[in-house]
Amino acid sequence: MSHDAVIPTKKNRLKTNSIGVVLLTFMVIAAAAPLTGIAGAVPIAFLIGNGAGFPGTFAIMTVIMLVWAVGFVAIARHIRSAGAFYSYSAKSLGGRMGGAVAMIAVLAYNAMMFGLLGLLGGIAASVFGDLGLVLPWWGWSLLAAVIIGILGYRTVDLSAKFMMIVVTLEYLIVLIVGATIFMTGGAEGLAYNPFKPELLLSGAFGAAILFSFGSFIGIEATAIYAEEVQEARTSVPKATYLSIIVIGLFYVSQSYLLVVATGVDKLVPEVAALPDPTAYFFVVAEKYTGGPVALIAGLLLVSSIFASATAMHNFIARYLYVSGRDGLLPAFIGVTHDGHKSPHVGSVMQTIMAIVVVSIFAVLGLDPVLNLFTWIAQISVLGVLTMMAITSFAVIVYFRANPADGSTMRTFIAPLVSGILMAGMAVYVLVTFGDSTVTTPPWSWIFPGLVPVFGIAGYLISSRLATIDPRRFAQLGSDPD
Repeated sequence: MSHDAVIPTKKNRLKTNSIGVVLLTFMVIAAAAPLTGIAGAVPIAFLIGNGAGFPGTFAIMTVIMLVWAVGFVAIARHIRSAGAFYSYSAKSLGGRMGGAVAMIAVLAYNAMMFGLLGLLGGIAASVFGDLGLVLPWWGWSLLAAVIIGILGYRTVDLSAKFMMIVVTLEYLIVLIVGATIFMTGGAEGLAYNPFKPELLLSGAFGAAILFSFGSFIGIEATAIYAEEVQEARTSVPKATYLSIIVIGLFYVSQSYLLVVATGVDKLVPEVAALPDPTAYFFVVAEKYTGGPVALIAGLLLVSSIFASATAMHNFIARYLYVSGRDGLLPAFIGVTHDGHKSPHVGSVMQTIMAIVVVSIFAVLGLDPVLNLFTWIAQISVLGVLTMMAITSFAVIVYFRANPADGSTMRTFIAPLVSGILMAGMAVYVLVTFGDSTVTTPPWSWIFPGLVPVFGIAGYLISSRLATIDPRRFAQLGSDPD
C-alpha cells in the first residue's frame, strides 16, 4: 500500500471560510458536553474528588487552561494547519515528534469517541426505554455511530449547526435548574466558600483536578478547524479564550449551585446514597423544578453526548486526513470529498472503527458505562494531557527558533508553566489508571500503555518517511498553502 503524500490542491482541500467565531465556539463547547459534565462528571467528582471543594477546583483548572491557551494561541497564529497539536510539534520539535503526536491524537480522540458511544447507549436505553422505545444499549450506540458518520461525511457546518441547537438547549435546561436553586436559596443558604483549604484539599484533590480537566477536552478544536474558519489568525484565539471562559464560568457556577442545593455537609452522603451518582442532577431538578424538567433534561443528556461524540468524530476525521495528506498514513486517506469538501475517507474509517469496537463490547457482554466509557475514555484523558504538555514545550522551541513579536510571557513563561502542569497531570493519570478505572493487571497497564505505543509507532512511521522521502518529511506539519 502506498504511503505517498497527497499534495494539497484547491480541489483537495477542506471547505474554507465555512466557520465563524460563534459557530467555532459552539463546536468546541459541544465537545465539552456541558450537560454531560454537569449530570455525569460533576456528581462523581463530588463523590470521589473533594466534595464541596469541587467548584473551587474547577476555577483553578480554568486558570490553568487559560495559562495553557496563551502559548497555544501564540503558535496557532503562525501555523495554520488542521493538524493542530501534530503540526505544532512537527514544526517545532521535528517531524518524528510530530508523527508521534499525530498517532497519539488518533488514539486519544478515537478512545473518547468510543467511550462516548458507550455512555450514550447506556443512557439512551434507560431514557427511551421509559418512554416505550426499547433497544439494547448497543443498538442505540450503533445507530448514533451511523448518523454521526453521515453528518461527518457531508460537511462540518451541517454538524456544527446541529450542535449549536443542542448546546443552546443544554445550557438552558441547566440554567433553569440553577436559577431555581438560586431563587429558593438552596438547602442551607447560598453562602459558602469553595476555596476554603479544608474543603479544597479534602478528599482526593488530584482526582478532582482531572475531572475538571476532562470538561475542557476539545478546546484544541479551535485549531483543528483552522483551515476552515474565517480569518483564522484572529478567530482561533478569540474562540479559544471565549470557550475556556464560558465553560469555566458555567461549571463553576452550576457546580456551586448543585452543592448548595443539598448543603455542604450533606452533599457527599446524599450523592453516595444514590444507586447511581449520575442521578444526582435529576434528583435535584425534580426537587427544585418539578414538572417535565427532569424528563427534558434526560432527553437532552442523550443529545448532549451525541453532540460531543459528533465533535470527536470530526476531530478524528481531520487528523486522519492531515496524516494521509502529509504522508504519515496512506495517501487515499488524505483527500476531501469533491462536493462536500469534507474529510470523507477519514469519516468513513472512524465510523467503521466505532461500529467494530461497540460490537466487540456488545458480544463480550461488557457494560457500556462501567467498561466501554470508563475504561476507554480515560485513555483519551491521558493522551490529550500528553499532547498538551508536548505542545507547550513545542511553543518554547518554536519561538526560540523563530523570534516573533510575542512577549516572553506568551512564548516562554506561560508555556513552560502549563507544560510542567500538564505533564504532572499526565503522570498522575498514568500512575492511578487502575484505581480510577477500576481495572486490574494486565488491563490497568495495557490501556494506558497504548499512549506510548501509538507515540512510538508514529515516531517510527515518520522516521520511515524521512528515509524514503526526505522532502515530504521536511514538510510535515506545514500549512496547506
